[in-house]
Amino acid sequence: MSFIREAIDRYDALARTNGARIVHSCGYDSVPSDLAVLLLHQAAEADGAGGLAEVQLVATAKAGISGGTLESMRGQLDAMRSSTALRLLVADPYALSPDRTREPTTPQPPDAGPVRRSDDGTWTAPFIMAPFNTRIVRRSNALQGWAYGRSLQYGEVMGVAPGPAGALLARAMTLGLRAFTGAMAFPPTRRVLDRFLPAPGTGPRASMQHEGWFHSQVTARTEDGHRYQAIAAGPGDPGYAATAVMAGETALALALDGDRLPAAKGSLTPATALGNVLIQRLRAAGHTYQVTKLA
Repeated sequence: MSFIREAIDRYDALARTNGARIVHSCGYDSVPSDLAVLLLHQAAEADGAGGLAEVQLVATAKAGISGGTLESMRGQLDAMRSSTALRLLVADPYALSPDRTREPTTPQPPDAGPVRRSDDGTWTAPFIMAPFNTRIVRRSNALQGWAYGRSLQYGEVMGVAPGPAGALLARAMTLGLRAFTGAMAFPPTRRVLDRFLPAPGTGPRASMQHEGWFHSQVTARTEDGHRYQAIAAGPGDPGYAATAVMAGETALALALDGDRLPAAKGSLTPATALGNVLIQRLRAAGHTYQVTKLA
Protein backbone atom coordinates (compact mmCIF):
# COMPACT_ATOMS: atom_id res chain seq x y z
CA MET A 1 0.00 0.00 0.00
CA SER A 2 2.81 2.41 0.82
CA PHE A 3 4.27 1.91 -2.66
CA ILE A 4 0.98 2.90 -4.32
CA ARG A 5 0.56 5.90 -1.99
CA GLU A 6 4.07 7.05 -2.91
CA ALA A 7 3.39 6.54 -6.63
CA ILE A 8 0.19 8.58 -6.38
CA ASP A 9 1.94 11.41 -4.60
CA ARG A 10 4.88 11.45 -7.03
CA TYR A 11 3.29 10.82 -10.41
CA ASP A 12 -0.48 11.43 -10.42
CA ALA A 13 -0.29 15.12 -11.31
CA LEU A 14 2.36 14.50 -13.98
CA ALA A 15 0.35 11.66 -15.52
CA ARG A 16 -2.80 13.78 -15.66
CA THR A 17 -0.82 16.55 -17.37
CA ASN A 18 0.68 14.12 -19.89
CA GLY A 19 -2.56 12.20 -20.47
CA ALA A 20 -1.11 8.93 -19.13
CA ARG A 21 -2.92 6.18 -17.25
CA ILE A 22 -1.06 4.54 -14.35
CA VAL A 23 -3.03 1.50 -13.22
CA HIS A 24 -2.12 -0.35 -10.03
CA SER A 25 -3.61 -3.57 -8.60
CA CYS A 26 -4.38 -5.27 -11.91
CA GLY A 27 -4.50 -8.85 -10.57
CA TYR A 28 -6.56 -10.74 -8.01
CA ASP A 29 -5.72 -7.73 -5.88
CA SER A 30 -7.89 -5.85 -6.68
CA VAL A 31 -9.67 -6.44 -10.01
CA PRO A 32 -12.54 -8.66 -8.75
CA SER A 33 -13.30 -6.30 -5.85
CA ASP A 34 -13.07 -3.13 -7.91
CA LEU A 35 -15.05 -4.31 -10.92
CA ALA A 36 -17.76 -6.04 -8.86
CA VAL A 37 -18.51 -2.84 -6.95
CA LEU A 38 -18.54 -0.92 -10.23
CA LEU A 39 -21.18 -3.34 -11.57
CA LEU A 40 -23.26 -2.91 -8.41
CA HIS A 41 -23.09 0.86 -8.76
CA GLN A 42 -24.09 0.74 -12.42
CA ALA A 43 -27.07 -1.55 -11.72
CA ALA A 44 -28.33 0.59 -8.84
CA GLU A 45 -27.87 3.78 -10.83
CA ALA A 46 -29.76 2.35 -13.81
CA ASP A 47 -32.66 1.42 -11.54
CA GLY A 48 -32.67 4.76 -9.70
CA ALA A 49 -32.14 2.78 -6.51
CA GLY A 50 -29.93 5.31 -4.74
CA GLY A 51 -26.25 5.16 -3.87
CA LEU A 52 -24.54 2.12 -2.43
CA ALA A 53 -24.70 2.04 1.38
CA GLU A 54 -23.59 -1.33 2.78
CA VAL A 55 -21.43 -3.52 0.55
CA GLN A 56 -19.60 -6.68 1.57
CA LEU A 57 -17.44 -9.05 -0.44
CA VAL A 58 -17.14 -12.68 0.65
CA ALA A 59 -14.05 -14.26 -0.92
CA THR A 60 -13.56 -17.98 -1.41
CA ALA A 61 -10.74 -19.54 -3.39
CA LYS A 62 -8.48 -22.52 -3.94
CA ALA A 63 -5.05 -20.94 -3.91
CA GLY A 64 -1.38 -21.35 -3.15
CA ILE A 65 1.20 -18.86 -1.98
CA SER A 66 4.64 -17.87 -3.22
CA GLY A 67 7.84 -16.86 -1.55
CA GLY A 68 7.60 -13.47 -3.23
CA THR A 69 4.25 -12.72 -1.57
CA LEU A 70 5.69 -13.66 1.81
CA GLU A 71 8.74 -11.50 1.16
CA SER A 72 6.46 -8.53 0.44
CA MET A 73 4.71 -9.19 3.76
CA ARG A 74 8.05 -9.27 5.56
CA GLY A 75 9.06 -5.98 3.99
CA GLN A 76 5.86 -4.20 5.00
CA LEU A 77 5.96 -5.55 8.55
CA ASP A 78 9.58 -4.41 8.91
CA ALA A 79 8.76 -0.96 7.57
CA MET A 80 5.73 -0.61 9.86
CA ARG A 81 7.78 -1.57 12.89
CA SER A 82 10.14 1.35 12.30
CA SER A 83 7.69 3.96 10.96
CA THR A 84 4.79 5.50 12.86
CA ALA A 85 3.68 7.28 9.68
CA LEU A 86 3.37 3.99 7.82
CA ARG A 87 1.41 2.39 10.65
CA LEU A 88 -1.02 5.31 10.54
CA LEU A 89 -1.28 5.04 6.74
CA VAL A 90 -2.08 1.33 6.85
CA ALA A 91 -4.74 1.93 9.52
CA ASP A 92 -6.43 4.72 7.53
CA PRO A 93 -9.50 3.37 5.65
CA TYR A 94 -9.02 6.15 3.07
CA ALA A 95 -5.25 5.72 2.75
CA LEU A 96 -5.32 5.93 -1.06
CA SER A 97 -7.76 8.81 -1.34
CA PRO A 98 -7.03 11.47 -3.98
CA ASP A 99 -8.08 14.11 -1.41
CA ARG A 100 -8.18 12.87 2.18
CA THR A 101 -9.69 16.11 3.48
CA ARG A 102 -12.84 15.65 1.37
CA GLU A 103 -13.55 12.05 2.35
CA PRO A 104 -16.82 11.41 4.20
CA THR A 105 -16.91 10.58 7.88
CA THR A 106 -18.81 7.35 7.18
CA PRO A 107 -17.44 4.64 9.50
CA GLN A 108 -15.94 1.69 7.64
CA PRO A 109 -16.03 -2.02 8.58
CA PRO A 110 -12.91 -3.27 10.39
CA ASP A 111 -10.31 -4.96 8.21
CA ALA A 112 -10.05 -7.87 10.65
CA GLY A 113 -13.44 -8.11 12.29
CA PRO A 114 -14.88 -10.98 14.32
CA VAL A 115 -16.02 -14.33 13.00
CA ARG A 116 -19.59 -14.02 11.78
CA ARG A 117 -22.37 -16.02 10.15
CA SER A 118 -23.57 -14.56 6.85
CA ASP A 119 -27.18 -14.52 5.67
CA ASP A 120 -26.74 -17.73 3.66
CA GLY A 121 -25.36 -19.60 6.67
CA THR A 122 -21.68 -19.42 5.73
CA TRP A 123 -19.27 -18.53 8.51
CA THR A 124 -16.71 -15.89 7.64
CA ALA A 125 -13.25 -14.96 8.87
CA PRO A 126 -10.96 -11.99 8.19
CA PHE A 127 -9.66 -11.81 4.60
CA ILE A 128 -5.94 -11.14 4.40
CA MET A 129 -6.30 -8.81 1.39
CA ALA A 130 -9.16 -6.72 2.82
CA PRO A 131 -6.85 -3.93 4.10
CA PHE A 132 -5.65 -3.40 0.53
CA ASN A 133 -8.68 -4.12 -1.66
CA THR A 134 -10.99 -1.90 0.36
CA ARG A 135 -8.70 1.11 -0.12
CA ILE A 136 -8.67 0.55 -3.88
CA VAL A 137 -12.48 0.45 -4.02
CA ARG A 138 -12.75 3.61 -1.92
CA ARG A 139 -10.23 5.35 -4.19
CA SER A 140 -12.37 4.37 -7.20
CA ASN A 141 -15.38 5.93 -5.50
CA ALA A 142 -13.52 9.16 -4.75
CA LEU A 143 -11.96 9.42 -8.22
CA GLN A 144 -15.48 9.35 -9.65
CA GLY A 145 -16.68 12.14 -7.37
CA TRP A 146 -18.06 9.64 -4.83
CA ALA A 147 -20.49 8.40 -7.49
CA TYR A 148 -21.05 5.13 -5.59
CA GLY A 149 -22.31 7.19 -2.64
CA ARG A 150 -20.73 9.17 0.16
CA SER A 151 -22.39 6.81 2.64
CA LEU A 152 -20.66 3.75 1.12
CA GLN A 153 -19.47 1.24 3.73
CA TYR A 154 -17.32 -1.40 2.06
CA GLY A 155 -15.78 -4.44 3.70
CA GLU A 156 -14.33 -7.82 2.75
CA VAL A 157 -14.26 -11.16 4.54
CA MET A 158 -13.27 -14.71 3.70
CA GLY A 159 -15.99 -17.34 3.35
CA VAL A 160 -15.22 -20.55 5.24
CA ALA A 161 -18.07 -23.07 5.54
CA PRO A 162 -21.61 -23.43 6.94
CA GLY A 163 -22.72 -25.17 10.12
CA PRO A 164 -20.96 -25.82 13.44
CA ALA A 165 -17.85 -27.11 11.69
CA GLY A 166 -17.66 -23.88 9.71
CA ALA A 167 -17.86 -21.83 12.90
CA LEU A 168 -15.00 -23.76 14.47
CA LEU A 169 -12.89 -23.58 11.33
CA ALA A 170 -13.48 -19.84 10.93
CA ARG A 171 -12.37 -19.22 14.50
CA ALA A 172 -9.32 -21.42 14.04
CA MET A 173 -8.38 -19.60 10.83
CA THR A 174 -8.82 -16.22 12.50
CA LEU A 175 -6.56 -17.18 15.38
CA GLY A 176 -4.09 -18.75 12.97
CA LEU A 177 -3.90 -15.61 10.84
CA ARG A 178 -3.31 -13.42 13.87
CA ALA A 179 -0.65 -15.79 15.19
CA PHE A 180 1.08 -16.00 11.81
CA THR A 181 1.12 -12.22 11.36
CA GLY A 182 2.46 -11.76 14.87
CA ALA A 183 5.14 -14.39 14.35
CA MET A 184 6.20 -12.82 11.04
CA ALA A 185 6.52 -9.42 12.73
CA PHE A 186 8.83 -10.77 15.46
CA PRO A 187 12.33 -11.58 14.11
CA PRO A 188 13.11 -14.61 16.33
CA THR A 189 9.87 -16.43 15.46
CA ARG A 190 10.15 -15.32 11.83
CA ARG A 191 13.51 -17.05 11.54
CA VAL A 192 11.86 -20.29 12.67
CA LEU A 193 8.98 -19.91 10.18
CA ASP A 194 11.37 -19.11 7.34
CA ARG A 195 12.77 -22.64 7.58
CA PHE A 196 9.41 -24.01 6.41
CA LEU A 197 7.90 -21.26 4.24
CA PRO A 198 8.45 -20.88 0.46
CA ALA A 199 11.55 -18.90 -0.41
CA PRO A 200 11.51 -15.90 -2.77
CA GLY A 201 11.41 -17.13 -6.35
CA THR A 202 9.30 -20.19 -5.54
CA GLY A 203 5.56 -20.63 -5.77
CA PRO A 204 2.69 -23.07 -6.33
CA ARG A 205 3.44 -25.93 -8.70
CA ALA A 206 1.88 -25.84 -12.17
CA SER A 207 -0.80 -28.41 -11.32
CA MET A 208 -1.95 -26.36 -8.31
CA GLN A 209 -2.11 -23.22 -10.42
CA HIS A 210 -4.28 -25.06 -12.94
CA GLU A 211 -6.61 -26.55 -10.30
CA GLY A 212 -7.12 -23.27 -8.43
CA TRP A 213 -10.08 -20.90 -8.68
CA PHE A 214 -11.59 -17.80 -7.08
CA HIS A 215 -15.15 -16.74 -6.31
CA SER A 216 -16.12 -13.35 -4.89
CA GLN A 217 -19.74 -12.78 -3.90
CA VAL A 218 -20.52 -9.12 -3.27
CA THR A 219 -23.83 -8.08 -1.77
CA ALA A 220 -25.05 -4.50 -1.57
CA ARG A 221 -27.84 -2.54 0.07
CA THR A 222 -28.57 0.86 -1.44
CA GLU A 223 -29.57 4.07 0.31
CA ASP A 224 -33.17 3.39 -0.80
CA GLY A 225 -33.16 -0.12 0.68
CA HIS A 226 -32.76 -2.13 -2.52
CA ARG A 227 -30.44 -5.14 -2.56
CA TYR A 228 -28.10 -6.39 -5.29
CA GLN A 229 -25.53 -9.14 -5.64
CA ALA A 230 -22.49 -9.28 -7.91
CA ILE A 231 -20.32 -12.31 -8.66
CA ALA A 232 -16.71 -12.13 -9.81
CA ALA A 233 -15.19 -15.56 -10.39
CA GLY A 234 -12.78 -17.46 -12.56
CA PRO A 235 -10.56 -20.52 -13.01
CA GLY A 236 -6.91 -20.83 -12.06
CA ASP A 237 -4.96 -20.04 -8.91
CA PRO A 238 -6.12 -16.49 -8.10
CA GLY A 239 -2.69 -15.13 -7.25
CA TYR A 240 -0.88 -16.61 -10.24
CA ALA A 241 -2.89 -18.14 -13.10
CA ALA A 242 -5.97 -15.90 -12.79
CA THR A 243 -3.85 -12.84 -12.03
CA ALA A 244 -1.88 -13.44 -15.22
CA VAL A 245 -5.15 -13.28 -17.18
CA MET A 246 -6.25 -10.09 -15.41
CA ALA A 247 -2.91 -8.35 -15.87
CA GLY A 248 -2.66 -9.47 -19.49
CA GLU A 249 -6.15 -8.25 -20.37
CA THR A 250 -5.42 -4.96 -18.60
CA ALA A 251 -2.33 -4.45 -20.74
CA LEU A 252 -4.20 -5.34 -23.93
CA ALA A 253 -7.03 -2.95 -23.07
CA LEU A 254 -4.59 -0.10 -22.46
CA ALA A 255 -2.73 -0.87 -25.68
CA LEU A 256 -5.64 -1.58 -28.03
CA ASP A 257 -8.84 -0.10 -26.61
CA GLY A 258 -7.85 3.49 -25.90
CA ASP A 259 -10.81 4.95 -27.78
CA ARG A 260 -13.27 2.96 -25.63
CA LEU A 261 -11.70 3.52 -22.20
CA PRO A 262 -12.97 6.00 -19.60
CA ALA A 263 -11.57 9.49 -20.09
CA ALA A 264 -9.79 9.57 -16.70
CA LYS A 265 -6.02 10.05 -16.63
CA GLY A 266 -3.48 9.91 -13.82
CA SER A 267 -2.89 7.33 -11.11
CA LEU A 268 -6.01 5.22 -11.45
CA THR A 269 -7.67 1.96 -10.42
CA PRO A 270 -8.97 -0.87 -12.64
CA ALA A 271 -12.54 0.46 -12.39
CA THR A 272 -11.66 4.06 -13.23
CA ALA A 273 -9.03 3.36 -15.90
CA LEU A 274 -10.68 0.43 -17.69
CA GLY A 275 -14.19 -0.12 -16.34
CA ASN A 276 -16.53 -2.04 -18.63
CA VAL A 277 -13.84 -2.60 -21.25
CA LEU A 278 -11.90 -4.80 -18.82
CA ILE A 279 -15.10 -6.53 -17.68
CA GLN A 280 -15.86 -7.47 -21.30
CA ARG A 281 -12.33 -8.71 -21.90
CA LEU A 282 -12.32 -10.84 -18.76
CA ARG A 283 -15.69 -12.36 -19.64
CA ALA A 284 -14.32 -13.29 -23.06
CA ALA A 285 -11.31 -14.86 -21.29
CA GLY A 286 -13.58 -17.16 -19.25
CA HIS A 287 -14.11 -15.15 -16.07
CA THR A 288 -17.54 -14.40 -14.63
CA TYR A 289 -18.73 -10.86 -13.90
CA GLN A 290 -22.46 -10.56 -13.32
CA VAL A 291 -24.91 -8.60 -11.20
CA THR A 292 -28.44 -9.45 -10.03
CA LYS A 293 -31.12 -7.43 -8.27
CA LEU A 294 -32.28 -9.30 -5.16
CA ALA A 295 -35.00 -6.97 -3.84
